[in-house]
Amino acid sequence: MVTHVNAETHGDERGALINFVEAQRGALRRSVLGLTGEQANARPSASELTLGGLVKHVAEVELTWLRMAQQKPNERARTQETWGEGFRLAEGETVAGILAFWDGVARETEEFIREVPSLDDTFPLPPAPWFPKDGVVSMRWVMLHLVEEIARHAGHADIVRESLDGKTAFELVDLERGESSI
Repeated sequence: MVTHVNAETHGDERGALINFVEAQRGALRRSVLGLTGEQANARPSASELTLGGLVKHVAEVELTWLRMAQQKPNERARTQETWGEGFRLAEGETVAGILAFWDGVARETEEFIREVPSLDDTFPLPPAPWFPKDGVVSMRWVMLHLVEEIARHAGHADIVRESLDGKTAFELVDLERGESSI
């Protein structure tokens, strides 16, 4: 069963945001539990989405937002020409490797958010057609956006996984816990 997400302590906004982001990461990570590489790269519907590609995309998106918030260059930046590669596992990439990469990004995100002086601190958005001109966002906004972004793709992953082998999100929670589904 999906559990309630708590703040670390009452009134702890940072802890609550970190825990909500982690809860959504967990939902997406569970979507690849027990799959073969072939299944993780399978397209069981008309969509081009694969579970491996969704995990890779979300890990890279989290890194992108982290680097923007840190105001550092993104070592995995995508261009218009390479955007599609962020939605599929490339030759030699594995789900385990992408999950390990994402674990590192998640640790870095948490450390950064815990250390930033205020969730009200802002940073500029880069010029892009989808961002407002001269836009800025806060650290709080970034964390809320990560909840939104990861949850959206976790929902996609639920559908793809259920299409692959019939396993639902609840069954995957049980599988992760080593329990049998009711």
